[in-house]
Amino acid sequence: MHVLLVEPRYYTQHPPLGLLKLAAYHRQLGDTVELVRNGWGFVCKPPHLIYVTSLFTYAWKPVHEAVRFYRVAFPKVPIILGGIYATLMPEHAELSGADEVRTGLVEEVEDLLPDYSLVPECKASVLFASRGCIRRCPFCAVPMMEPVLKARTSIASLICPGHGKVILWDNNFLGTPYWRDVVGELKELNLRLDFNQGLDARLITEEVARHLRGLRIYPIRMAYDVPQERRAVARAIGTLELVGFHKRDMIVYTLYNFRESPDEFLDRLRDLLEWGVVAYPMRFEPLDSLEKNKHIGPRWSAERLDMVARARRVIGYGGAFPPYEGLKRKFLDARSFEEAFGLRGPRERRSGRNSQEEVESYPLLPVG
Repeated sequence: MHVLLVEPRYYTQHPPLGLLKLAAYHRQLGDTVELVRNGWGFVCKPPHLIYVTSLFTYAWKPVHEAVRFYRVAFPKVPIILGGIYATLMPEHAELSGADEVRTGLVEEVEDLLPDYSLVPECKASVLFASRGCIRRCPFCAVPMMEPVLKARTSIASLICPGHGKVILWDNNFLGTPYWRDVVGELKELNLRLDFNQGLDARLITEEVARHLRGLRIYPIRMAYDVPQERRAVARAIGTLELVGFHKRDMIVYTLYNFRESPDEFLDRLRDLLEWGVVAYPMRFEPLDSLEKNKHIGPRWSAERLDMVARARRVIGYGGAFPPYEGLKRKFLDARSFEEAFGLRGPRERRSGRNSQEEVESYPLLPVG
């Protein structure tokens, strides 16, 4: 059997992990596989089965376009649609015309090494040391996507030989019972490491920090999403610094446009800048959002959301606010939300930026 794997035409920085695992699974069965990225392209030979993956719900249009394209091209070939959008909105996903909408994880492929030969440009192994999360945050899709916490004691079998970096997609790595085992394994492997979804600041103790210190982590990601986490985040930053991590290498995501007020969001942003770490605002999107950046939180307005977006573009760096002295003063001295995020003229637009030397001293930031 020849299997076609399709990643729709949406933006992502990472390889389609689920499709690569399906490729490994079908190769074990003796099938041939082929991956098409960006929605459609030249197909080597007619397939007997087509898998289409999906990402966030607001990226549903490219998914439907891909399904419809291959439905016309190969009208008798079964098309299976899976992924995040398919799991969160299966009834809407059925409108694509796929023969089957598969929700949740494909358990048969979870323990397989992804077939990275299909993405030779990828130099990092992307994997989950655990699925699920001990938290039940109301803004998060994980309880729906991965309702049961499952953790591995080893991840070596999921790392591709020759890769120099590991990207962990765990939802809460430190919330699993085997994090010490995995950390010990990662130290032995001595590969660069990115906890891409962030570490739970509430679980960072001195023991945790000392275990992490021997890893090649860059950057360190955490989150400060509600005011109740203030003490835990401050403690985590101080504890990590105590064992030798640099605050300039810490990126802290901070949620906005959810249930908080703009002033509460500003308070969290001020905290992070005052503590000397990089603040990365994360705009909330409902789990069933079909259009990005259209949702307006109950205590927000379109004007204030636009002010945050423009400030991130103009005086931010890669969508974030590093603790440059100019940015700190602007936010800490502001008497209101409007003054903090307002951009009045060219002089103020430049005030957030310091010397090139200082700009280059901060980690590579994700594009938001």
